[in-house]
Amino acid sequence: MTRNRRSVRLKEYDYAQAGAYFVTTCTRNRECLLGEIVEGQMVLNDAGQLVREVWNGLMDHYRHVALDEFVVMPNHTHGIIVLTAMVGAGFKPAPTTTRRHALPEIVRGFKTFSSRRINEIRHTPGTPVWQRNYFERVIRNDTEMRHLREYIVNNPAKWDLDRENPGNPMAGKYESEIAEMLAK
Repeated sequence: MTRNRRSVRLKEYDYAQAGAYFVTTCTRNRECLLGEIVEGQMVLNDAGQLVREVWNGLMDHYRHVALDEFVVMPNHTHGIIVLTAMVGAGFKPAPTTTRRHALPEIVRGFKTFSSRRINEIRHTPGTPVWQRNYFERVIRNDTEMRHLREYIVNNPAKWDLDRENPGNPMAGKYESEIAEMLAK
């Protein structure tokens, strides 16, 4: 049976175009498998370190990607991916065999590469690590970029209040938290 999932993507928006995107990925069932928060600091375990390595390696796989702030939390990640403009030569684009990947393909790559590596160290081939979807927001201006960077950097210190923290009664109410923060 195929379930219809509600898409969180903007209709008619080209997610391959140059721009900045705030992305959150959550582990399957929000399992805290990437490390723990100790005194307001994220302490990565082996799986969390692999996730960070895979994130940092995205630019090696996708030439038009620049990475901004990023944090691995016990059961999710937050990061900013910047898709840069394609480089041209004069008035015509430079010939290239590299195709431009859209944000969903890049996030899928991140999740696939990190899942494989985590499953290798856990000896659990094929076991899902991430939830099927992810949250994204097109960053619309410098003010949003600044707020989202601060949110990412400060996320570990606010773990007790984090809606992704299974110990918080507000767990799972993520989208409204970002909207509230950006509305300020």
